Amino acid sequence: MPQDSLSLPTPDSDHELLREIADGSSEALGLFYDRYAALALGLLCRMLGNRNEAEEILQEVFLQVWRDARRYDPKRASPRGWLLLLARSRALDRYRCTLARRHREDASARSEATRAVAPLGTRRLEHGESRLRIGRAIGRLPPEQRKVIELAFWEGLTQTQIAEALGAPLGTVKSRALLAMKKLREMLREPELLEA
Repeated sequence: MPQDSLSLPTPDSDHELLREIADGSSEALGLFYDRYAALALGLLCRMLGNRNEAEEILQEVFLQVWRDARRYDPKRASPRGWLLLLARSRALDRYRCTLARRHREDASARSEATRAVAPLGTRRLEHGESRLRIGRAIGRLPPEQRKVIELAFWEGLTQTQIAEALGAPLGTVKSRALLAMKKLREMLREPELLEA
C-alpha cells in the first residue's frame, strides 16, 4: 500500500518492508534505510563517539538487515527495535575490539619497554657496583647501627627479632635503623664512595 511521504511509518508497513527485503527487494531496503538510518546513526555516534566509525557500522548493520531479514521475528521486537538492537550489538562488538586492541598495544609497549633495559652484562656490572657502594657505606656506619642493618637486610630479621637477638629495647632498634638509613642515603649520594 503506497504511503504519503509525509506520513509516519506504521508497524505494518515496516513489517511489509522487511518481508520484501527478505524476498530480495533492494527498493524495500532503500525505503527502510531512509526511514531509520538517521536514528541508528545517532545511536551509533552516541555509543562510539566517532562519526566515521558510526557510519561504517551503519553500513554493516544495513548489510546485516539485507542478509538476515528472513530471520526477523516480529514476536521478539518491532522492525525499528530489531534494527536498533543490531546497531547496538555491532557498536558493542566494535567497542570491545577497540578495547582489546588497546590492551594488546599497551601490553606490547610494556613488553618493549622491558626489553629496552640494559643488556644483562651491563646490568650485572651496575648491580655489582651498587653492591660495592652499599657495602662500603654500611662499613662506614657506627657499629651498633651497622649491626641492625646487617641483621635486617642480610639475615632478614624483623625489628622485633633484632631487638631479641641483640637484647636491646625495640625502640632503640627502631631508632638505630632509622638513623642508619638516613646516613646510608646521604653516603650513597656521595660519588667518591665508589672509588673509596
